[in-house]
Amino acid sequence: MYSMTTLTPRRTAILTFIRERIALHGQSPSLAEIAEAFGFASRSVARKHVLALTEGGFIEVNPNQARGIRLLNQPLQPQWLDIPVLGRVAAGSPIGADAEVHNRLMLDPSTFARVPDYLLRVQGDSMIEDGILDGDLVGVRRSADALNGQIVVARLDGEVTIKRFERAGASIRLLPRNPAYQPIVVRPDQDLAIEGVFCGLVRQG
Repeated sequence: MYSMTTLTPRRTAILTFIRERIALHGQSPSLAEIAEAFGFASRSVARKHVLALTEGGFIEVNPNQARGIRLLNQPLQPQWLDIPVLGRVAAGSPIGADAEVHNRLMLDPSTFARVPDYLLRVQGDSMIEDGILDGDLVGVRRSADALNGQIVVARLDGEVTIKRFERAGASIRLLPRNPAYQPIVVRPDQDLAIEGVFCGLVRQG
């Protein structure tokens, strides 16, 4: 029988992912979704990890359902989160984002207001009044929508930046939090997509 302290970091992360999907969507992820979320080459790799969690007594699986995973006696809070680090994001002006996974960090869940899907390293000082400094790792929760005033990671004409989101009618601005920088006014002919919302940061000494 496994315990949370003897599970590998990857299997702890998969268990956390399953728990979050059930909490958010009311159903477990499929093997294909687990494979996609963790970058596995095939569902068979995901199945191997799910089998290990089943043997450890963490979950049970109904083989007749595509989303047949059920949690068994799970603690409310995982001990660690296994979060991928994806490149850099500009806090000054937008730069291209590198979606390649540079590395992964094991982090305490209490670090974040919400569990992030990934971390991005900040470049620049335009968000210093929000306590986001050059070199910080910001936790990002994937979301295509944002509320006024939320800190977002936005893709504008293919370039990625972190700013505060402001919408007034049909007008959208991406606001820095440093008086040395001007707001980015999104023109109608520009392509804007919200990549995710800020949910905390990690400052490495």
